[in-house]
Formats: sequence, structure tokens, C-alpha cells
Amino acid sequence: MDRRTLLAIALMLAVAILPSLLFPPKRPPPRPAPLSPARAESAETALPEVQAAPVAEPPTRALRAAGEPGAQAAPEERVAVSGALYRYTFTTRGARMVGAELPQYASFAPGTSGPAQLVPPESEFLAYRLVVGADTVSLADWHFEPSASEVRVGPAGAVLDWVGQRGAVVVRLRYTFAADEYRFDVRGEVDGLGSGGLVLVGLGPRLNVVDHDSVTDIRSYGVVTKAGATQNLAFGSLDPGVRRELAGPFEWVAVKSKYFVVAALTVSQGEPRFGGAVVVGAERQGRYAARAHVAASLAAPAGRFGFTVYAGPQEYRRLAKLGHDLEDINPYGWIFRPVIRPFAILIVRILLWMHEALNLGYGWVLILFGLAVRVVLWPLNQKAMRSSVAMQAIQPEIKALQERYKNDPQKMQQELFKLYKEHGVNPLGGCLPMLLPMPVLFALFFVFANTIEFRGVPFLWLPDLSRADPLYIIPVIMGLSMYAVSRIGQIGLPANPQAKMMLYVMPVVFTVLFLNFSSGLNLYYAVSNLASIPQQWLIARERSRRLGRTP
Repeated sequence: MDRRTLLAIALMLAVAILPSLLFPPKRPPPRPAPLSPARAESAETALPEVQAAPVAEPPTRALRAAGEPGAQAAPEERVAVSGALYRYTFTTRGARMVGAELPQYASFAPGTSGPAQLVPPESEFLAYRLVVGADTVSLADWHFEPSASEVRVGPAGAVLDWVGQRGAVVVRLRYTFAADEYRFDVRGEVDGLGSGGLVLVGLGPRLNVVDHDSVTDIRSYGVVTKAGATQNLAFGSLDPGVRRELAGPFEWVAVKSKYFVVAALTVSQGEPRFGGAVVVGAERQGRYAARAHVAASLAAPAGRFGFTVYAGPQEYRRLAKLGHDLEDINPYGWIFRPVIRPFAILIVRILLWMHEALNLGYGWVLILFGLAVRVVLWPLNQKAMRSSVAMQAIQPEIKALQERYKNDPQKMQQELFKLYKEHGVNPLGGCLPMLLPMPVLFALFFVFANTIEFRGVPFLWLPDLSRADPLYIIPVIMGLSMYAVSRIGQIGLPANPQAKMMLYVMPVVFTVLFLNFSSGLNLYYAVSNLASIPQQWLIARERSRRLGRTP
């Protein structure tokens, strides 16, 4: 039963992970240089069209006039808003967001240094369009006059006002910033268009690559929406020019990478929800799509609209604090999400609590967590191992019954159950408890692959618990610990060539499989194996006494 369990575990891991190791994706070419202002303007106007709902009034001349180029374009300027957690940058051309620098998170992308910069210069984020009836006008080339050339966010927050005008149409925007959160509120007023219509809010076309593994970062790009449940549309699923309409209403619409997210939320009391969104695939860079044009539609009754912007890390607690399941942006589990996600969320909460309550680094937290899991599972493992010992003790009687009733399977099953009952043996008792640690291991795989709290965290010689050990020390220790557990587990058992082969093969297979996994996952698994050795030794001695063999 032990060998079958190990073989089943190995096959599950192989099916889930080996394809991506044997057929790694091609790395995309280097990121293109920032677009010039002229090309940036072209990118802004590439926002997809969204079908507007009919309104009572016909299209107005004011809207058409507002869409005509200004007689004299004012020079573009940048306005920086700096707080303790961020430095957001906006442009006077359209009041767009063109930068989101996070001082507390370093950029690990090749060829970069300094804080992580989430938003690229060609950003379409907060690129607005006004829709009334069948008429649409882009504000991308409008000049907005800011209330300040630079804003410092103090403990009480800060406000940045914008005013843009073309003809009879006046657009006023107010961005209200919080001091200790990666968010700001947007409130807008449009005058000169009658009873109102729709506002299209641009998102995308991408976030910057700020992690060492650019392939995994780009592969994580996607649009996530929340209606009744969250839905994730990967950029990679869209070919260039392919249009995908997402039906709302949505509480929020977000563009994400592996560890970061920029989202627009309509979560305040009385705010209309986003009516829908449109995503149009853009050109590909390598195997995975790195860009997509995104727009979300928002009703503007009487020309008034509002929403909240979040531009920052996918910190579980911070996102959960905002509510509305924003923390569900993190895709723990892939196709195993319904099973893995509850374990992953529980483990993340436990690890964060241990980190804060014990005031320990995450490396020591993982060591304590590995020991704690083994302590909690000790009684179940003890029962499983003793059940296995009992099964081995009655093996001669089982074989005798199988030989006696080999021509009568029904009678054989009856006699076997009678034998199990007589000796108090559960034939399945050795399986389930031994499989209980596996959900924890699988959940930790996804936790280290997606949880930003472990990004860039060093421990001893390990530069980053979320990345592989550059010296391969931890995977080797993990493999040796697995061999030790298996070797001790065979003490007192009769010689078995198949078991002997598995003793050497399985640790080698797992070591090779775990070489490029996160060092934090390897650390946990090595500690968990080492912590199980005393229990294995005690059971081996008990088995040797019952079977009359010398340990």
C-alpha cells in the first residue's frame, strides 16, 4: 500500500507539472521601448468600441464639436502624486494614469533596477470616452488642466482636480488619494451634454514585467471581472484583433500580472456598476500575448459618474480589506482551483499570522509550519502505520485464504472481511492518513507561485523564497530526507526487489522534479520529511517486534 501510494503521488505530480517542464514556453523578445507621444496617442485611440445603450435625447452637436481637434494643442505635462506606498503619475493629455511606482517592491526584471513600475508609458488606464446615443468622443487628446503640478499625500489624504473643455462640453475630474492604501477615488462631472450617457473607462493594454521570470509574468496577464463570481480571461486566449464582450454588471474590472493588479471598482453605496467590458486582442510578443485593449462601460446619469482605482500588489489581506472578493484575483489552483484554493487561503492566513505573531522571518515560519503539520498529523499517521503493520502481520493468512478460495471470489471476500474484523484491521486505514499532507504540499506549490508576501524574501543563502535555490542545496536535502524516510520505512520488511527499486528511484525523481520549484516549497517539504523520521523509526521497531525481525 505504501509503494502504491508513493507511485500515485508521483504520477499526480508528473501529470500536473511535467508537461510545462518538458515543453517550456519560448521566451518573448525584449520589451519594446516606450512609445513616443505620437504613438501613445495612437494606442489610446485603439480602445475598443462598446455598444451604447439608447438614450432619450438624440446625439448633440456639442458632443460632435467636442470630438473635433482643438485649435491649439497644449504641451503634455506629467503630474506626480507621491504617498508612502506609491508614486502615481498622470498626464495632462486625457488625465490618464501613466505610472504606478511602488517603492516597497523592487523590480527584478532583467536590465531594470529600483522600485517596481507597474504602468507603462503607453498606458490606456483611465483613458476616457464619452458616449451619447450613437456618438462617441475620446478624451485621449484633450488637455486637462490640473489643480497642482505635484501632489504630496499626507496622513489626511490629498486631492487632485482636473478640468478639460472643448466647445460647450466641460469635463471635471477629482482624484482623491488615501495615504496608507494603494487606491484613489475618481469622481467625474460632464456638463453640456444634456441628461448624460455612458463613460468608457480604458484599462490596459498591459502591466510592466517586473519579475525575474518574464515568461511566467506575461503568461499571468489577464482581465478579471466580478459579477456574481470572478472570471479570468487570459490575454493568451485572445488572438490579435479578436473581440470578446463581457456581460456585466460588474463590481470591478481588473488587469493583472503574476503579483500585481490595476483595477477599477464600483463598490461605493449607490454607485452604478460597470455595465460590461470589451477586450480586444493585440499583437503577440512570442508565444504569449502581452497586450490587450480593454474598456469598461459605466453609466453617467445626469453626467455624473464615480469609481475607485486600486493600483498595487496582490496582497491578500489588503485586497480582502477592500471587500467584494477582490482577493479572488489570485488564481490559486489552476484547474484544481475548487479543491486547492480553500487549502491555499487557509495556509496563507496561517503563515501571515505566524510571521506577525512570532515576529519571525518567513524562512523560520516555514520550518515551524512544517514541524507543526507533522505534529498535528502524528496521531493519524501513527494509526495508518500501525494499520499497515497489522496488515503485514496477517499476510500469511491472507495468502492462504486467497489460495483456498481462488475459484470462489465472493466467498474469498467474505472470509477476508471476517479475518480483518477478527484482527481489528482496516485494509484502507493505511492510505487516507498518509495522503492528508498532500493537499498541503499542493496548496503550498500554488501559494509560493502566486503570493506576493514571499516575493523577494531571503533566507540564509536563499535570495528569494519564491524562486528556485540557485545552488540546488535545498532540493538535494529534500531528496535525501525522502530517501531516509523511505529507507527507515522498509526496516523489518521482507526483501522486495520492487520496493528496493522504488527506494532509490522515487527520491531521485522528486529531486529532479523539485529542482526549479520555489525554495520555500522545498524547505517546507524537507523539514516535513525530516520531522517524520522519528515516527517512522518508532513504527519500524514496533513492526520488527511484531514480525519477529531484527530492526
